[in-house]
Amino acid sequence: MEHLTTDDLEAAIDHIRASPTDIGTVDLIVRRPAVEEREILEEAELDPAYGVVGDTWNIRGSKRTEDGSSHPDMQLNVMNSRVVALIAQDPDRWALAGDQLYVDLDLSHDNLPPGTQLVLGTATIEVTDQPHTGCAKFTRRFGLDAFHWVNTEAGSRLRLRGLNAKVVVPGIVRRGDTVTKRPGSEPDVAAESTSVAAR
Repeated sequence: MEHLTTDDLEAAIDHIRASPTDIGTVDLIVRRPAVEEREILEEAELDPAYGVVGDTWNIRGSKRTEDGSSHPDMQLNVMNSRVVALIAQDPDRWALAGDQLYVDLDLSHDNLPPGTQLVLGTATIEVTDQPHTGCAKFTRRFGLDAFHWVNTEAGSRLRLRGLNAKVVVPGIVRRGDTVTKRPGSEPDVAAESTSVAAR
């Protein structure tokens, strides 16, 4: 499949920016039982100790931890479904992005700063401050232009590559469930600034 060019990608940016800000939809759930393996699920159990139950997050490890263990703030990879639909070009290729949850929701930093909580089915997840960037596999599957596009300053602010999250309330999420930004869960930036200034 021929990869999209930067011009192709930029032409769709308004559609991506129009993603719902408060209430969206869970469009795809993927579990990674082993390296290079993907399972498309109709429902998944989310657990604070394991992330997506049956996924390999807890045994993959991370370069961002001192001891190489799995990073607690990178349990879940969440990607905007409009972005993956664009770069993958075929619904059967969505799972190649490597994320577990694909949602029609504005994932931008402005809309979902770290600490924001999202309710999916009966579970609740929390956006973390760990950046989610592309890798060599992402580039190979979707092209160099796509890799550079999601990692531009604007692309990073919009979180075109997606975001990292952790499970804070266990539960079940199903394909087609709503994903709702929990009211009042966003960090109070003004209050934090005042607190810092007062120290």
